[in-house]
Amino acid sequence: MAARAGCDPAAGTALTAHVLRDAALPPGAVIGGFWPLPGEIDIRLLLYALYLRGHVMALPETPRRGEALIFRAWQPGDALLPGRFNTHHPAGAVLRPEVFLVPLLAFDADGQRLGYGGGYYDRSLNAAPAAWRLGCAFAAQEITAVPAEPHDVKLHAVATELGIRRFGP
Repeated sequence: MAARAGCDPAAGTALTAHVLRDAALPPGAVIGGFWPLPGEIDIRLLLYALYLRGHVMALPETPRRGEALIFRAWQPGDALLPGRFNTHHPAGAVLRPEVFLVPLLAFDADGQRLGYGGGYYDRSLNAAPAAWRLGCAFAAQEITAVPAEPHDVKLHAVATELGIRRFGP
């Protein structure tokens, strides 16, 4: 959290340009995004741009501890309801994302991510093993090694203000 404290959330504009140019998302894919919390890179421009490109967008509702996230349909202009842990989510239909935009505290060169400790994304990603997983972060959030446990799910790539970093084959 300290590494991202000095970062400008508006760097999400550069992240958006990299994703739109280099991510090659399947046309019309259901994309599970997130509404950024204070201190996170601001991906709202990316959410709007993906919607305008014809993607079906969903944002997560955080349920009780021990459960996976519930992704609900979202489009620009939809009201967001307050949720757990200062999150916000739409009231739309429940959808199953084919692509996940994943928030994180830190990531490493192996594609491991450090989340906020609730395990919500690990449960959600484990439930959708075929989905493509793109972390969204500031470049400053990369660390040497993220401690990993057997239930942790690696990212396929991370998008930052500097570009997209792919992991593995």
